[in-house]
Amino acid sequence: MPELIKDLEITGLVHGGRGIGRCDGKAVFVPMTAPGDRVVCRVVRSKPSYSEAELVDVVDPSEHRREPPCPYFGNCGGCQWQHISYRGQSHWKEKIFFDQLLRSKVAMQECLAPIVPAPDEWHYRNRVQFKCHMTGKGLVIGFYRPGSHFVVEIKRCLLLPPQIQHVLDLLHEELPDAPCPDCITQVDVACGDDGALRVLLHGLTKGRRQLQLWLQAFAVRHQINACLQSGHKDTIELVHGEADLTVVVDQPPIAMGYGPGGFAQVNPAQNRNLIVEMLKILDLQGTENVLDLFCGMGNFSLPIARRAGRVTGIEDHAPSVVAAIKNAHANNLKNVEFHVADASTALSCGNYDDVDLLVLDPPRSGSSHASREILQARPQRVLYISCDPATLARDLQPLVHDGYRVVSSRPFDHFPQTWHIESMTLLERRSAVSCQT
Repeated sequence: MPELIKDLEITGLVHGGRGIGRCDGKAVFVPMTAPGDRVVCRVVRSKPSYSEAELVDVVDPSEHRREPPCPYFGNCGGCQWQHISYRGQSHWKEKIFFDQLLRSKVAMQECLAPIVPAPDEWHYRNRVQFKCHMTGKGLVIGFYRPGSHFVVEIKRCLLLPPQIQHVLDLLHEELPDAPCPDCITQVDVACGDDGALRVLLHGLTKGRRQLQLWLQAFAVRHQINACLQSGHKDTIELVHGEADLTVVVDQPPIAMGYGPGGFAQVNPAQNRNLIVEMLKILDLQGTENVLDLFCGMGNFSLPIARRAGRVTGIEDHAPSVVAAIKNAHANNLKNVEFHVADASTALSCGNYDDVDLLVLDPPRSGSSHASREILQARPQRVLYISCDPATLARDLQPLVHDGYRVVSSRPFDHFPQTWHIESMTLLERRSAVSCQT
């Protein structure tokens, strides 16, 4: 019989989104709780140093707890923190981020800058993936349940802007009538900064031709750009309209296109805030030689190129490099070039001994290999954009132990209602380093 803990005080939140309390000196992790809650919980997994539990009841709610506005919250895995006020979310993201870097001893307290909250805690996502599953009752469209591949049907999502919500409404109305709906596994919907929409339908190969014809008619009827994918990214084909969507950053504006399968930040307002902060702390003088690893379609490369001497971008997704070259040309930036290569090994494979500034924006898994290569090339400054504090701290450790110091590090909330944390960290090789906040 699972152990019932009848009075557990939740004292904090941890990376991953769960609340933490202590019972007889042992840490207990409980999802769906808020700091200050007193709860009844049931232990579902017990380890020597900690236990994992499920929430049974909130006996005395925290002042930070609120009623989640979404009826799917808890059953849908898209959000983890809707039950916490946005002020509370921002506070704990900042604390979790700071604690991670301080515990890892990669940064001093005085070099940690306050979190930048999102301008809007709702309707911020410009990209979303709707999971699809055929059941005995018909096609289900929604998101995975937490910790599973069970698709929870979602009619409305508060993280979506109106344009994408409208497409979700259309999918619920029309997608179940598509040919071979059992072949449909996922539908990606994205919105450009100019309001243009793109649908990318994922289908099994056996239904490709039928789905292609249906998707084309759907896209024409609703004037939506549409693509079809029936395997890896190299199977993506344009079915109707334009493949690229547009992201706008910097002042005067830089407009950048990116195609289906390419990467763009999901929160465009925070992406612009991140770039403003990046340009501020870099204080470029117009002479720097910059290498941008994991450059994508040029999100950071192009604003930097306006202010640096020369920029080279490295990205292993060839269509993104094609987009980056096109974006540089469209914005009349002639001091930047892009290459298809493995960004994690680019420093050892290329001639980059004279790099003044290295920029890297790796995936959530980080890039420990790139960190080792940085110590060989030893650029004067390193700017690390991260979406995971744990892998950031891991990748920074060899750098700060061998000649680099963190000048500044700031978290950004790109993902309200979730535990995810974006951040930007500047390191410098010089011995005399001052903190910037």
